[in-house]
Amino acid sequence: MHEHIIVDFAGADSTATYDPAEVFRIARPKLEELKAFGCRRLLECTPNGLGRDPALLRRLGDATGIEIWTNTGLYGAAKRLGLPKYAWRETAEQLAKRWVMEWKTGVAGVKPRFIKTAVNGFPLEPIDTKLVEAAVLAALETGVPVASHTNGGGRAMEAQLDILTRLKCPLERFIWVHAQGEKDHAFHERAARAGAWCEFDGISEKSAAWHRECVLFMRDQGLLNRTLISQDAGWYHVGEPGGGNYRPYTYIYTDFLPSLPPETHQPLMVRNPLAAFGK
Repeated sequence: MHEHIIVDFAGADSTATYDPAEVFRIARPKLEELKAFGCRRLLECTPNGLGRDPALLRRLGDATGIEIWTNTGLYGAAKRLGLPKYAWRETAEQLAKRWVMEWKTGVAGVKPRFIKTAVNGFPLEPIDTKLVEAAVLAALETGVPVASHTNGGGRAMEAQLDILTRLKCPLERFIWVHAQGEKDHAFHERAARAGAWCEFDGISEKSAAWHRECVLFMRDQGLLNRTLISQDAGWYHVGEPGGGNYRPYTYIYTDFLPSLPPETHQPLMVRNPLAAFGK
């Protein structure tokens, strides 16, 4: 649901300094390992401005047989490193037009399948509000969902849902990325009952107990059908020797799912992703 092939934190206005052939060589065996567990689709969430490379994703998808979906939009967290200069001067409407055009025409021949954005905290700053407004406007025109990396926990999530409500966008189009960062389950319940998706990301051995608690809480509240999970794994880090520590994608299959009741597996891994992002 939320993984990465490559991330470049040099910033939106920098020139790429990585070798796509090297990234391909390192990422391919990780994806082939994942494919062996039955994975058919991976949502690559690296945004434009921080290393999005649809041409590379297409090559990897063709080589491994996994659908690798890319995104449109802009990312306002990470000290605003992913924001090009035009993001500050253009209106939400102008930004939305850019993203709708990418959806219509493709990026390097690849059609974006969701809108990725981010807010830097709560209260939302004007640039955060503008990015979310632009994402919602684009979602209304394209029908694709908005996946928002949300710093600031439940209050930042609610501020974004207020924007969707104001712009008359169904809350089912909103994915609260990194919902695991909010420790008060009351926010998870409120978001899900309103219709939004709670995406608990970053599953690892260290975090597994908390992530399991989140999933079981949602199940016990009758909200498993608004729950998504991911590892936020992969990450060829541009600028680090050999791409740094490239985390495998398989922990969710080998360790996390077996720790959950079997009846949760199909909703978490098949039905809910299809409902949130489409086919």
